[in-house]
Amino acid sequence: MKNRIVSLYLMREVTGIFLLGLSIFTLVLLMGRMVKLMEMVVSNGVPVLEVLRLIGYLLPSFLVLTIPMALLLAVLLAIGRLSADNEITVLKSSGLSLAALLPPVLLCAVVAALLTLFISLVAVPWGNTGFKQFSLEVARTYASAAIKERIFRDDLPGIVMYVDQYDEQQHQMKRVMIQDERDPQRPMTIFARDGVISSDEAAGTMRILLRNGSIHTQDARGGYRLISFGDYLLVTELGKTSPLVRTELDLSATELLQVARAQQTSSQARNKALTELHSRFAFPAAALVFAILALPLGISNRRSGKGAGFTASILILLVYYVLLSFLRTFAEKGSFPPVLAIWLPNLLFLVIGVVLFRLAVQERSVRDLLMPSRKGV
Repeated sequence: MKNRIVSLYLMREVTGIFLLGLSIFTLVLLMGRMVKLMEMVVSNGVPVLEVLRLIGYLLPSFLVLTIPMALLLAVLLAIGRLSADNEITVLKSSGLSLAALLPPVLLCAVVAALLTLFISLVAVPWGNTGFKQFSLEVARTYASAAIKERIFRDDLPGIVMYVDQYDEQQHQMKRVMIQDERDPQRPMTIFARDGVISSDEAAGTMRILLRNGSIHTQDARGGYRLISFGDYLLVTELGKTSPLVRTELDLSATELLQVARAQQTSSQARNKALTELHSRFAFPAAALVFAILALPLGISNRRSGKGAGFTASILILLVYYVLLSFLRTFAEKGSFPPVLAIWLPNLLFLVIGVVLFRLAVQERSVRDLLMPSRKGV
């Protein structure tokens, strides 16, 4: 009964801090993309709901990282608060050992790890693929809105366009200049007094109807030609002309395994596939590792308060992800086995966590481990 009360109390403490930390960490990572997403709303007229849909596609790739991060912070702060308020001392005096704190913390870690595993195996490839596809659809749908007065637009394949005046409601342009280099052997410079622009989302093309203008061309021989026109229709591709290219980040675990086992796969592609495959399982396992590591650190953090707990979590995360980043780079280049490179940080931090927890249960410090006392001296 006593253990059950302590477990529920500790899980409530951890859950509250976890949800707050998850929101903060996810928002921080999302801020890196918010500038570009807000530019789509302000500059291109993309509806807010469609931008929110893009954010929804991005969230799984962020949550895979932020769930273990938030759990580490939650366990550190929750256990640190209990230690600072002498509640752990009270638990010891009532006959409970520090080992009684491990089951509720591990239960929270298992739930976080299973959630991260689902997101890593299912939601991440879905989100990455959906983000690419929907981004292309948005670019095609709102291509005409990307036109700005007195600014050169160079995002159309082989075309640079300049518009002196533009009516966003009627999609009408005045004093237009277009440099068309889609055919390198016959580049064209087009001037027009006015024009109308529209996009065909289904065909993935943009139609530019120019009126009252001239076309200046120069062939490979250096010959110059001038053509005047009343109406001239220019059709150009809006985006990628090839099918959507999927990287290892967009593939499911089954597809990654197939790529790694295929005989025609190059060694570099195989290394990348195996590295990503192991990462899909290593990140969820990091939640368990962080929980085991944070428990003894929180117990030892008796007098430093929440600031020290937050600082400790940031340092741990920094060391973990920097080490993982270096090892992942070596694994993708073939300099290190992917399975060892991806799992080594987890194994290293797990060993540290187990050693620190045993010392905490025995009420010993790291100094006692490194410098054992000599009896009889």
